[in-house]
Amino acid sequence: MKSLPNLQSDFQGFILTSDPAIQDDVVGTPKVDAATRLAIYADAYRLRLIEALDTDYPGLHTMAGDQEFDRLARAYIAAQPSAFRSLRWFGNRMSEFLRATTPYSDYPVYAEMAVFEWAMSDAFDAADSAVATIDAMAAIPHDAWPGLVFAPHASVQRLDLRWNVPTVWGAINAGDEPPALDESDYPIAWLIWRQDLLTYFRSLSVDEAWAVDAMQRGETFATICEGLTEWIDAQNVAVHAAGMLKQWLEDGLIHEIRNA
Repeated sequence: MKSLPNLQSDFQGFILTSDPAIQDDVVGTPKVDAATRLAIYADAYRLRLIEALDTDYPGLHTMAGDQEFDRLARAYIAAQPSAFRSLRWFGNRMSEFLRATTPYSDYPVYAEMAVFEWAMSDAFDAADSAVATIDAMAAIPHDAWPGLVFAPHASVQRLDLRWNVPTVWGAINAGDEPPALDESDYPIAWLIWRQDLLTYFRSLSVDEAWAVDAMQRGETFATICEGLTEWIDAQNVAVHAAGMLKQWLEDGLIHEIRNA
């Protein structure tokens, strides 16, 4: 007779990979044979994982449709067996899977929707932290501004997307008819963050996208101003940068202001 740990291991092997090692150790009944009893557990496990993926990727589900999403989810489960104790992280490789797996790789909008939806989840689940205020910024002497750096809030996410998936997702989330899918000739920059328990997103101009990336790299205010001269006249760049900084503070994007 097998030991309990071996039985448990064999049972897990069947649930995860359909390994038949447990089949001879399961007793059937006249009404329900052993194969059916095992299938009940295996199907229940996959249905729970599909439910978790549906929670994480409602936009992807809507785009793909019920039947295709079910096939997609089952293919993902087979390719990426869960290695996490929490269902929260099970879908973390969905965008990679969609880019690398046919026929989904033929539809790059699927992967972009997955990237966007996972970033939204990451922003919502990011660690809580205090945020800097406009009043705190106003109290800093002007001669200290050039050397200031701005630590972003943990929820801040930056994406570059070619498809209009944020707009599509927004309509789906609001229960509205989503617009037609549309691919831009060039990537559009997007910002995602959480403020007061709500998750927000907006598109960025090229110069603000560069500035947000520079902030996340820990660049000083002086370096950010210098970089922005690619788009803004030198005589106006400090005012322009200060205006963006004010918006970032109002949106709760900055956790801390400090000297470099």
